[in-house]
Amino acid sequence: MSRTAAPIPVRIIARLDIKGANVIKGVHLEGLRVIGSPGEIARRYYKTGADEILYMDVVASLYGRNNILSVVEEAAREVFVPMTVGGGIRTVEDIVAALRSGADKVAVNTAAIARPEFLGEAATIFGSQCILLSVEAKRRAPDRWEALTDNGRETSGVDVLDWVVEAEQLGVGEILLTSVDMEGTRRGFDKELIAAVRERVQVPVIACGGAGQADDVVDLVAESDCDAVCCASIFHYDVAPIGAVKQALVAAGHGARL
Repeated sequence: MSRTAAPIPVRIIARLDIKGANVIKGVHLEGLRVIGSPGEIARRYYKTGADEILYMDVVASLYGRNNILSVVEEAAREVFVPMTVGGGIRTVEDIVAALRSGADKVAVNTAAIARPEFLGEAATIFGSQCILLSVEAKRRAPDRWEALTDNGRETSGVDVLDWVVEAEQLGVGEILLTSVDMEGTRRGFDKELIAAVRERVQVPVIACGGAGQADDVVDLVAESDCDAVCCASIFHYDVAPIGAVKQALVAAGHGARL
């Protein structure tokens, strides 16, 4: 008797953008609004089914420091899903500090564009599974996106599609792909961007930026073959709780960890 293989579960990741002592949310990575306490929010997302949690220090690169490791350390006592730390990861020592605080992975953007060899060095020391490339993609023309740095504040002149290929060759284990154009708008994902990146790399791609309802996630998974979806607004404002997003995925025939 033949059996149909179960669909591979799509990871649902809750994103917490952190400034100082608060979780904040913006639009196009700007216009930040305070949401609440990172500890309380992380615990709630863990209890309601998040597969992973991403902590992004949105001012770390601007001020040359990372201030969220104490937040991660506190969460690690009660949150038992993989946690990723991004923002201000510039050196091997920064990665060590993040992992010691309880993080399982780190996301690197600004430092990697400044010195791509850092990705290879980090992957060699800590393993590819520990190193994510964080890409803040801004559409510049049809089929062309520029990688921004410093939480979308600075241009780099680097082409996103070329950059993800190079980063994979250097050893990154995943790519966190955030559309600056769609981030915070709740108008849906930049499916063209996600599909273009997915076509060029073999490592998992985490899509981020633009979810306005559960159906946006379902449509994205159906059309782009992404490996994970990272959301903030729909969870923060209870527009579509984590459980509802997962149920919608299952109802549409996709995999999710319920």
